[in-house]
Amino acid sequence: MPMNLNLTTATRIGLNLLALLGISVALYLGASIFIPLTIALLMASVLYPGARFLHDRLRLPWFFSCLSALLSVLVLALILMGGFAIAIPRTIEGFPKTEDEWRTQYKSIQQNVSLIFPYKIEEWLPRNPDDSNVFKYAKDFFSGPKVSDALLAVLKATGAILWQAILVMFITLFLLLEGQMLADKVRSIFGPSKDVQNRVSIALSQMAEAIRTYLVWRTIVNLGLGLVLGAIYNLVELRHWYLWALLVIVLSYVPYLGTIAAGIPPILDALLFVDPITAIFILVFYTGVVTFEGYIIVPWVMGRSMDLNASTVLFGCLFWDLVWGMAGLFLAMPILAAIKSVCLQVDGWQGWGDLMSSAPPKPLSLEPEGSLDKTRLEAIAHSGVNGELDATVVMDDQPPTTVERGRPDSGNPKSKH
Repeated sequence: MPMNLNLTTATRIGLNLLALLGISVALYLGASIFIPLTIALLMASVLYPGARFLHDRLRLPWFFSCLSALLSVLVLALILMGGFAIAIPRTIEGFPKTEDEWRTQYKSIQQNVSLIFPYKIEEWLPRNPDDSNVFKYAKDFFSGPKVSDALLAVLKATGAILWQAILVMFITLFLLLEGQMLADKVRSIFGPSKDVQNRVSIALSQMAEAIRTYLVWRTIVNLGLGLVLGAIYNLVELRHWYLWALLVIVLSYVPYLGTIAAGIPPILDALLFVDPITAIFILVFYTGVVTFEGYIIVPWVMGRSMDLNASTVLFGCLFWDLVWGMAGLFLAMPILAAIKSVCLQVDGWQGWGDLMSSAPPKPLSLEPEGSLDKTRLEAIAHSGVNGELDATVVMDDQPPTTVERGRPDSGNPKSKH
């Protein structure tokens, strides 16, 4: 006998909060599984157009097309890691070696800092190095075994990252090879209704576009920032300009927080080792560059695909940092873009998608915001049947079947047998 449950609004809110808590705990406990899988999904969505280009234009077999696209990312990652491998040892080699060098360096730093903060600076940084606890601590830390211990910890962390990277590469390759099959099965989970399946296809397509746009353009913009700021840092003779340029490239993937963190070291470098005027110049220049990048370049190249307001971005960063730590900070933006795409396609969730957007509130309407008119639904259903719709986060069209992959003349992944 069917049982009708009349849930109150408070009960529904409580159940939703309980479900959110359960999902958060599951993501936290399964971080070792979900983090590589999420990274692989993001990489697959970015690499698929390149693999399709190699397969369609250069007539490479589908497997080698996917492998070539994956190797291009691997080469870029190795170049970046090689840059850090060179920059960090060079930075350590620049530390003072003798007692006289440490004293000379301390007096220069004390003089530069006193010009900016003259009030009670003698209490924190005495002129005589022997009276300064900061001098003793810095000399012991940077000239003792603690540096070796820190380098050993970095090497261990690098080994763990390499293992995770290998795992991500394999998952990404499998997703590229079998992405359309998996997308079709995901679409079939939601039932035989063409309306529902079309909405799933559109949501997956929008997720792919938003993720691809963000990661590709974010990488290009970050490389540009690193080149421009690195050239300026070198021009003003910062001691470790190459390391600060690499930090900008990596940390700018984290919105707001990463940009702030990447700007602090070069300012301190200029203040402590060059002069206060240079430090002020770098502060002003860096602020101007990142402001121009954040308010002009990023909205122009990414458009509405990353239309997320600042409150949503900050809350998302805090949430994913709590769940997945540092990896969550780097993955927060593409995950938020994917969640927004889903919300805009699910009846009753459009309000949450609008809440995440930076656009002004839309006027209320009797028809749901995400509803599709009958003509468009029929067009989508027709294209979905013919396999012409971008329906997955890892591809735009259907890849070759298993039989076609073995044929040397399979140039069109859409062909069927």
